Amino acid sequence: MAPLTDSHCHINFEPLHQQLPQVLQNARDLGVGYMLCVAVNLEDYPQVRALAHAHDHIYASVGVHPNERDGRDPSAEELIALADDERVVAIGETGLDYYRSQGDMGWQQQRFRRHIAAAKTCGKPLIIHTREAAADTLRLMRDAGAADIGGVMHCFTESWETARAALDMNFYISFSGIVTFRNAEALREVARRVPADRLLIETDSPYLAPVPHRGRTNEPAYVRHVAEQLAELRRVSLEQMAEVTTDNFFTLFRAARRAA
Repeated sequence: MAPLTDSHCHINFEPLHQQLPQVLQNARDLGVGYMLCVAVNLEDYPQVRALAHAHDHIYASVGVHPNERDGRDPSAEELIALADDERVVAIGETGLDYYRSQGDMGWQQQRFRRHIAAAKTCGKPLIIHTREAAADTLRLMRDAGAADIGGVMHCFTESWETARAALDMNFYISFSGIVTFRNAEALREVARRVPADRLLIETDSPYLAPVPHRGRTNEPAYVRHVAEQLAELRRVSLEQMAEVTTDNFFTLFRAARRAA
């Protein structure tokens, strides 16, 4: 079978990092050949980068999550400089999250704009997080010209209308373990409709473990359950789903190279 690819994980987070050799072995055992470890702040970015340099099947991103308030807030120029690394394949995760943050969201919007500007300059796609902020996220993407570089709407939970708007701006749609949850029928309908050449899968581990592991610590190995769910929804084989989503990963993240 073609290797599966976890397009968004946080294996530098605990408890995964503490158990990393076993986590990586578990992934291999379930056919996961590649993973993208996504940065959420600058303070932990060196650890994310080091993981990608230590393992030829792991890639890195650089960015600051929209809810991060305690660490350094980078300029576009700093993001561009940090992204100048062969193992860094994306800018993010970035975006807007109005669920966890309150009050004036101008600071989130300005940070998001800087990430989009950095991505356009360095030529590496965006990883976008949006929660209870779909309209503003899409508006800002349009205003800042995110379509010029493209990227992925990660851990997608929004409507088909939001997905279609993102697709129109050259973005991919990535589904996590949420698509396996019993109450996620509306999301499963979106997953049926996304064009095959814009589909990605992820775990967002250590969060959001899919059925049958819901409620436990998530890990990249479990991306196989996401792939199985999407294969069933779209009436294709697991082999086809693995091949399509891995090919899509390398098409989108152009700086990533397949392991020899």
